[in-house]
Amino acid sequence: MSVGAARVRFALATRNLGKIREVTAIYGHLEIGWVSLMDLPQIGEVAEEGATYAENAAAKARTVSSASGLTALADDSGLEIDALGGSPGVHSARFLGPAATDAERNIRILQLLQELPDPKRTARYVAAVALAHPDGTVHVFEGICEGWIATRPSGAGGFGYDPIFVPRGETRTMAEVPAEVKNRISHRARALRAAEPHLVEILNMPGKDRPAGSAK
Repeated sequence: MSVGAARVRFALATRNLGKIREVTAIYGHLEIGWVSLMDLPQIGEVAEEGATYAENAAAKARTVSSASGLTALADDSGLEIDALGGSPGVHSARFLGPAATDAERNIRILQLLQELPDPKRTARYVAAVALAHPDGTVHVFEGICEGWIATRPSGAGGFGYDPIFVPRGETRTMAEVPAEVKNRISHRARALRAAEPHLVEILNMPGKDRPAGSAK
């Protein structure tokens, strides 16, 4: 899914349509042409074997940048629930195994917390965004969104654990808030905003008036 015709191209290291929409919306004011992994079939799945979000994001960004010749942006994120000792954490996407659906993961979380009152249902979304350059240099930025776990799924927007996560200051789940609100308060939005000055620096570099990776 190639998004936008702009003077600089970046690789977006994901095939997740929800993430693609969020990243391109948040950075919509920048002159970037995004190339997602759906446009790069030669790049397979990158194993998420790191112990932290930052390690996983950096590994994905570095692999995609090396394979594509473009500066690559990757993220890794997860839901940390205090009553579960911080789980599912970095294993959020693989909680219950790779074949489980988002709905199945959400239902299991609610089952594990079904006896807990609201004050003990605290949780947070955590994201790490990595920018990797073809020379191997990687920069990592992080964002956190505090909140709590609802008692039932609600909302049709978003993806992942959004239907059961209520951000602090909201009564709606992340799947119920409008996209423009999510793109302001979410963990990923905060990490992307932290990364933006570095992106702008890249865009303003001499020689960046042509698509990255093209012939001189």
